[in-house]
Amino acid sequence: ADVTQDDYVVRGQADAIDTVRDLLDVPSVNAIGYCVAGTTLAMTLAWLAANGEADKVASATFFTAQVDFELAGDLLMFIDEQQSKMIEQLSADHGYLDGRYMAATFNLLRGRDLIWNYVVNNYLMGEDYPAFDLLHWNGDTTNLPAKWHQNYLRDFYRDNKLVEPGGLSVDGVAIDLSTVETPSYVQAGREDHIAPPESVWRITDHFKGPITFLLAGSGHIAGVVNPPEAGKYQYWTNDGDFATLEEFIAGAKETPGSWWPHWSEWIAKRSGKKIDATGAREPGKGKLKALEDAPGSYVKTR
Repeated sequence: ADVTQDDYVVRGQADAIDTVRDLLDVPSVNAIGYCVAGTTLAMTLAWLAANGEADKVASATFFTAQVDFELAGDLLMFIDEQQSKMIEQLSADHGYLDGRYMAATFNLLRGRDLIWNYVVNNYLMGEDYPAFDLLHWNGDTTNLPAKWHQNYLRDFYRDNKLVEPGGLSVDGVAIDLSTVETPSYVQAGREDHIAPPESVWRITDHFKGPITFLLAGSGHIAGVVNPPEAGKYQYWTNDGDFATLEEFIAGAKETPGSWWPHWSEWIAKRSGKKIDATGAREPGKGKLKALEDAPGSYVKTR
């Protein structure tokens, strides 16, 4: 119930970075943050920079992640004092917000596709639900710690404090995104209704380091989880310095298919030389002990 953003940065991401560096005996890692984990990664990079440890991360990749919430889209409709009080009441009994409430909120943003489509086809027409792996995965919701969630809505969505130098702090260290010099790859989804591309683009206004921006076809999930063999969608790239997403799009090159090969080429240049594998890894046999047998009891918690 009392987990905060500090925990996710220091005892979550920063600790994971140090753990991987220690286990693999490497000076730095390539980090990825998806959605809210990308927002947290931005804070982690700024926190590391403030502590003189920016070199622990060789590169950062952001999937549909926002740092500036001024253009956060339709979710802003759910951020007011009345809504905040209701959310506090929903999470008061258990110390967390049931993930199903969050899923329902996201579904409301695309009611035609994610609610009424199934009412008509399944309830009215009697058709079976189509087998769709991404929707099944999306239905595996995550409960949100009460204090963290309330602070997240207030500090990020309502007050947009992350883009204010020193507006937020982590473990007593002021966060300033303009100190982030880590090479970054920023991916946005053209039809993303949760993290609109115009909002994701804003990360280019706040980081100091080099940024490669890519606009992918589709939305918040399918725009990211798009393996090349599927042959679906497309992506847009445009080298240069642009003030707005509109300028980027105006001269962008469209490439059919998955954007994964483009990212693979980018990350390979920042990953050092390849080495021969020394054999299959046995989970729990090294320094990092296994918590329990796979898949883990926490995975089955509803």
